[in-house]
Amino acid sequence: MPLDEKVLVIPTERFRTAGYFHGLRTADDTYRTAILDPAAYQFRPRYEVETDPAFKQLIPYIVLKCGDLLFHYRRGSSGTEKRLDAQRSVGIGGHISEADAAGGADPYHAGMMRELAEEVELGCGFHERCVGFINDDRTPVGSVHLGVVHIFELDGPTAHSREDALAQAGFAERTELLRAAEQFETWSQFVLEYLK
Repeated sequence: MPLDEKVLVIPTERFRTAGYFHGLRTADDTYRTAILDPAAYQFRPRYEVETDPAFKQLIPYIVLKCGDLLFHYRRGSSGTEKRLDAQRSVGIGGHISEADAAGGADPYHAGMMRELAEEVELGCGFHERCVGFINDDRTPVGSVHLGVVHIFELDGPTAHSREDALAQAGFAERTELLRAAEQFETWSQFVLEYLK
């Protein structure tokens, strides 16, 4: 995604008013509605908001799960977020662009499904649910992003990577990944702890 492309954000003040937190907050209907209200959405140039903590870029963070198996990967150097290179992850997703709002669709949901289709081939059916939100203002990346955690419960462990940015991809037991938690980006650490 080019840095001049416009991405979906909400004002950080809206996030604070809804209820500031650090880590992973379980989604309830009231909080989900406050954050994912299309009336609050704005599209701003990515080059501006990547370093402006006055806005939170909404990032779908899709966790692919099949029973106790989780899809995981190492971020390759071809990814767009250079600050996360070589870190391990259990989350699929990325920025929602202004183009995702074409046709009057819900831009957040349309962008989430586009990101998923670009990054992985599922190869099976799934059930999706939004389970929480992630905030970590301790890092430069975290201070300008708000993760929205979605669990995709897969009918089988068939998903595979479509991109070089998702290197060493595969499925592993959640407990195995939890033992190596220090190798994972902070958002994934929050998710692994939540799933425990």
